[in-house]
Amino acid sequence: MKLLRYGPIGAEKPAALDAQGRIRDLSLLVPDLTPEWLSPERLQALAAINLERMPIVEGSPRLGTPVTGTRQFVAIGLNYRKHAEEAGMEIPNEPVVFTKAVTSLSGPNDDIVLPEGSEETDWEIELGIIIGSTARKVAAKDALKYVAGYCIANDVSERNWQIKRNGQWSKGKSFDTFGPIGPWLVTTDELPDPQILDLELRVNGEIRQRSNTADMIFPVAFVVSYLSQFMTLLPGDVVITGTPAGVGLGMKPPQFLKKGDAVSLRIDQLGTQTQKVM
Repeated sequence: MKLLRYGPIGAEKPAALDAQGRIRDLSLLVPDLTPEWLSPERLQALAAINLERMPIVEGSPRLGTPVTGTRQFVAIGLNYRKHAEEAGMEIPNEPVVFTKAVTSLSGPNDDIVLPEGSEETDWEIELGIIIGSTARKVAAKDALKYVAGYCIANDVSERNWQIKRNGQWSKGKSFDTFGPIGPWLVTTDELPDPQILDLELRVNGEIRQRSNTADMIFPVAFVVSYLSQFMTLLPGDVVITGTPAGVGLGMKPPQFLKKGDAVSLRIDQLGTQTQKVM
């Protein structure tokens, strides 16, 4: 099942994608895709809806974040071996964890707005996890039971603030528009194995990142279990799982986003995103 939200910012409606790839409005049955609608029981109820009886959304509406009411936006750094190497950092023994402000979340095709004076804003394609059930000290073998589904994420990063402003990664990753997710949430019944997915990111049509989630140092189940040992993960929380090699910072010489650029992201079974840089 592919769940999404469409419409103007602040007035999005819940919807699902049907077998023909058409958007079907669910607002007659569901107020919105809030955290309580991500439990296994609620997702089963949504899956039982006959989408052919739901109204078709015509045209190409703006897509919002596939869930609303997210309370925590957690990120994993250096989770692909080649990316750690291009960053000149050692392979971590445990996941590198930081947070992004929930206010950085944006729709999958919304513009990326460069911070004032920024000359070092970078791209990072990542697999996003959306939590469905409260997870507290869960074992890795059970961790995927707490996941509602997956989405594409772009961990947009302003490297000057991230690296040169006293070493706090969250500083460079929390600007408004720096967390595009979507276009939809693909539930775990449709995607039971998140470690087999090809990822690709292009800037102005040129491939910058290409990898597979099989190359993660710490797989999704481990990440969810690990985080749950020291923090409670809540329904609707978004966890992004690290980026492969090919970021602008790792290029020689480094290359960063500028006004007018277009960033396109694709992950198998999860769709595509495209953002313009403003």
